[in-house]
Amino acid sequence: MEAPLSSWPWQNLGSFKYLLYGPFFAKVTYSRYQEHSIWATWCLHVLILCSLRGIIYQLWSSFSNMLFLTRNRRIIKGGVDFRQIDKEWDWDNFVLLHALMATLAYYMFPNLVNLPIWDLSGLVVITILHIVISEPLYYFLHKCFHGSYLFSHYHSLHHSSAIPQPFTAGHATFLEQILLGGVIGIPILGSCLMGYGSVAIIYGYVLIFDFLRCLGHCNFEILPHQLFLAFPFMKYLLYTPTYHNLHHTEIETNYCLFMPLFDVLGNTLNPKSWDMHTKASVESGKNGRVPDFVFLAHVVDMTSALHVPYMFRSFSSTPFSTKLFLIPLLPLSFLAMLVMWLYSKPFLNTFYYLRGYLHQTWVVPRFGFQYFLPFAAQGINKQIEQAILRADRLGVKVISLAALNKNEALNGGGTLFVNKHPNLRVRVVHGNTLTAAVILKEIPKDITEVFLTGATSKLGRAIALYLCTRQVRVLMLTSSTERFLKIQKEAPSEYQKYLVQVTKYQAAKNCKTWIVGKWITPSEQNFAPTAAHFHQFVVPPVFPFRSDCTYGDLAAMRLPLDVQGLGSCEYTMERGVVHACHAGGVVHSLEGWTHHEVGAIDVHRIDLVWEAALKHGLKPVSSFRQID
Repeated sequence: MEAPLSSWPWQNLGSFKYLLYGPFFAKVTYSRYQEHSIWATWCLHVLILCSLRGIIYQLWSSFSNMLFLTRNRRIIKGGVDFRQIDKEWDWDNFVLLHALMATLAYYMFPNLVNLPIWDLSGLVVITILHIVISEPLYYFLHKCFHGSYLFSHYHSLHHSSAIPQPFTAGHATFLEQILLGGVIGIPILGSCLMGYGSVAIIYGYVLIFDFLRCLGHCNFEILPHQLFLAFPFMKYLLYTPTYHNLHHTEIETNYCLFMPLFDVLGNTLNPKSWDMHTKASVESGKNGRVPDFVFLAHVVDMTSALHVPYMFRSFSSTPFSTKLFLIPLLPLSFLAMLVMWLYSKPFLNTFYYLRGYLHQTWVVPRFGFQYFLPFAAQGINKQIEQAILRADRLGVKVISLAALNKNEALNGGGTLFVNKHPNLRVRVVHGNTLTAAVILKEIPKDITEVFLTGATSKLGRAIALYLCTRQVRVLMLTSSTERFLKIQKEAPSEYQKYLVQVTKYQAAKNCKTWIVGKWITPSEQNFAPTAAHFHQFVVPPVFPFRSDCTYGDLAAMRLPLDVQGLGSCEYTMERGVVHACHAGGVVHSLEGWTHHEVGAIDVHRIDLVWEAALKHGLKPVSSFRQID
């Protein structure tokens, strides 16, 4: 049976819970045009304060997830997975609750009316009340919630998050947040009743309270140990992220709100607190663990640039799709693009662990459209080369190139870097062998004819040569007879007849299996017969225009179930699914292969790579979609 006050009254409302702010907005709006009242002003302050509280938590979450800044300062090295993100989805419930509690306080205590903007004496009073009442009260309540019954029925929810995050601070039961609201409210109410309250004091106290809560849960050490060497007494007045992390790993210690002094007085101070903080601070300047595998991605467009954990963690944990709330942020995305274009280098975006191996995703700071600007090619290759050389210096075993980073016209599918640096220890992989395998394994074995666009590309060539040996007739759409004949001659003589050059889409009007490696318009799709299926390896994917046909997604594979710390989706992929070129690098790393996989695809290795992927637990993803 559920414990009393352990669940939230609006937990079943989902996003509709924000409608509970409606009366505040209504009162402010009505008062603006019809009347002016202190109550309306109070409602406005509540809305502003709630917004500012949310912004503080969001900014701390963004900072915490900027791994390119915090990776060497992280305290617990694991990643935040989808399970934790889902549990903390409604982290902001307490903001709404405290807004309602503030409203109740307004009705109960008329002294809250007509507060001055600022009263310096109130700063002293509220500080004293915090130290004398809030700190010991929180310590006492927190310690009580670590008792058997209260912990198992209430506080264990907060401790169920394996990796402390700013949003973890808000992840607690209804009862706990009511009590926390009291801890916050007592100094505010006390200073107001004593005649020292002010609007600035209320704003300042609440926002500083939230700031320090986020500090303790951010999971990276930001406070230098030199601060406590210079001012030893400060270590009793202000906790650190390391200090509070110890409470999450050794839960019978470090109960304090913000001031370790109360743990000293209560004999619950973890003796490792100061040494661990010093160690974390000193080691923040050193490189952390070297990744075993790196996937070198790039930005796709302005909107998908916002699909990263350090923007909106919850949004990045779901497959990307354009949302209305992204539109106001497009200027920020545009500004970021300009800054990265002028001055930036490849940076760490996400990571996860697979069977003890550290896998990271680095990002080349270039957007998709820039790859098609002739004057930008040299700069992009310099960025990719910089990432490869850095991986080589660090001791990374394999680096895999994402879509446009291995463009044939840009760098020959990676051959440019391998030829320029013949002594590379890191293995450079384009991953296209597994991409080809995924596409080919989707094609039913009883198919006798396919239509192939992008037929003379790297992937198109491999697909055509593989299928012809299965005695599948391949209609290769290309206007270049020279390139067609070059590919045809690569096929064994007895299978060359299965490769057929076509120059128009009309040639495929009776073919129900289309393999799309070049963008096709809706009018070109109309040449396909009813019930045709569009396999594809074109970036970006084709627009699904035909309701009487089915469409495949880009080639992808699901990571093994034992992956750990994965909490973001790779572009439009489902949770736990990565692009086949990413998966190809993973297989290369797990197999310990020592060759580079660049340039043309070795058709003879397609089945070998496919079997290796299945052996390591990677699974193909069904990609059939039909338009309703």
